[in-house]
This record gives sequence, structure tokens and C-alpha cells, in this order.
Amino acid sequence: MALSRLTIVVRPKANRNTVVIDEGEAIKVQVTAAPSDGAANAAVESLLADALGVARRDVRVVRGRAARVKQVEVPLEKEEALRRLRGA
Repeated sequence: MALSRLTIVVRPKANRNTVVIDEGEAIKVQVTAAPSDGAANAAVESLLADALGVARRDVRVVRGRAARVKQVEVPLEKEEALRRLRGA
């Protein structure tokens, strides 16, 4: 299994849960969860797992747990992950 890291920008307390990739390849994740007690991080991991079609346990925040800009490790090649996120 190939692991890759994606850099994402998170917006907690959004109106809905979404994943958007802009023209510059930036991955923006909006979650309704508040950034307290790790709730937003858990929501990000769950949302990305669903969008990528992988198990929740295989997606994890590895850097930036208390920041808006995070690195997330996923069990896919970066190009495949981006392709799946664009189709989500």
C-alpha cells in the first residue's frame, strides 16, 4: 500500500461538510464540527475517508492537529487521491 501526504486547509464550524480542490491544487476541507477536543480533526479524517473510498482508520492527521493547515496521510498515491477528491 502506497502512503502519501496531502496538505489541506481546514475550515471548522462550516455550514456543511465539503472537500474542494481549487485551480492551484489546494485542497480545502470544510467541516461542521467545532475545533475542540479533536472533533474537527476526526470530522476531517472521516470526510476524507468517505471521499477517497478508503477505511476511516487509514486516514489520519499527521501534522498540524491544532492548526488550520494540516498534513493528512492517506493510503493512495497523491495523483489517485486528487483524482478521487475531484470526483467526490
